[in-house]
Amino acid sequence: MTNNGALSGLVVLDLTRVLAGPYCTMLFADMGANIIKIEEPEKGDDTRQYAPIYNGESVYFININRNKRGITLNLKNDKAKALFLDMVKKADIVVENYRPGTMEKLGLGYEQLKEVNPGIIYASISGFGHTGRYKDRPGYDIIAQAMSGLMSTTGWPGGEPTRTGTALSDVLGGLSAAIGILSAVYHRRENGVGQKIDVALVDATVSALEIINMIYLVEGRIPRRIGNRYEANYPYDTFHAMDGVVVIGAANEKLWKLLCEAMERSDLSEDPRFDNVRNRVAHHEILKEIVEEWTKTKKVEWLVETLLAKGVPAAPIYDIAQVVNDPHISKDREMFVELEHPVAGQLRVTGNHIKFSGTPTSVRTPSPLLGQHNEEVFSQWMGLSKARIEELRASGAI
Repeated sequence: MTNNGALSGLVVLDLTRVLAGPYCTMLFADMGANIIKIEEPEKGDDTRQYAPIYNGESVYFININRNKRGITLNLKNDKAKALFLDMVKKADIVVENYRPGTMEKLGLGYEQLKEVNPGIIYASISGFGHTGRYKDRPGYDIIAQAMSGLMSTTGWPGGEPTRTGTALSDVLGGLSAAIGILSAVYHRRENGVGQKIDVALVDATVSALEIINMIYLVEGRIPRRIGNRYEANYPYDTFHAMDGVVVIGAANEKLWKLLCEAMERSDLSEDPRFDNVRNRVAHHEILKEIVEEWTKTKKVEWLVETLLAKGVPAAPIYDIAQVVNDPHISKDREMFVELEHPVAGQLRVTGNHIKFSGTPTSVRTPSPLLGQHNEEVFSQWMGLSKARIEELRASGAI
């Protein structure tokens, strides 16, 4: 598949592993950037061993490392360090998600890299960031979800603090790093110099909590677990139906009145308990009972079709099989695409969610085998001879 992506001119040295960093560089790879994934010889990215395993290969790794070329470098080896610095001279971006201080101890931190390439953009993703009293703490997704407040507000009243179903803090960290890197690319285009981007998983998740933070900041009230309803609006919640659960999002006055019409309860829109959004939020418990008196007599499919026909946002709650088999999501929006892996074989992976009119994202190549592109990158891109590459291999540098 031809690479005509929006970022096809950028060269990224990808030192990341597990999820947050690889998710960031996956987005860039899908957009056409030249991603050179650098892994430790013999061991590689930890996620090469993560389930689910398909035909002996980690699908976890396959999904978020597509469109990348893979090489090995032992950055504790002096020859490998020298080679890496030479690569930095030719690169645009370096992305890493080691614990703060690790790259500096290797002599490969931002201050060292900008000496050989003043235009280099250096992005670091860590649990707590490169500054502050917690910077040396290890950080993982569940740590960020715990210390950002996300877990304390996820779940049902009286229940336990709950981690989201996916590694949301990692994904938010990866997205934040991508935004920061692209902003730095623009700044470099205008000013000619690179810079360091410092993204913390905790910070990214705190930012995403938006209204949750503001409730405490302006009211002094600590937000608690409230199930599926929304603090700022109602009815914006899940409601039991005859055969399951339906989501209804009547998020403004017009939609509330349309919902009342669908329920054949126009009187509710005039009820002083429900005549504006603040009152509906204040009386959400009784309003939920009223709405459920209606929804419990109907099936989910009928409710969704009827409400959508009225213009009221409504949806079923899909399991993942339903998501994958929904023709709009899977086919029209291409959120699941075919990939041929040299070992795992044919499988589907999650597509890219960002759609371009002129430079479409694409899944062109499978994730690399460990060190698969050593010869290609070191000889064709770096101009090393076969003898030099063999010397590096023999010394344990690659």
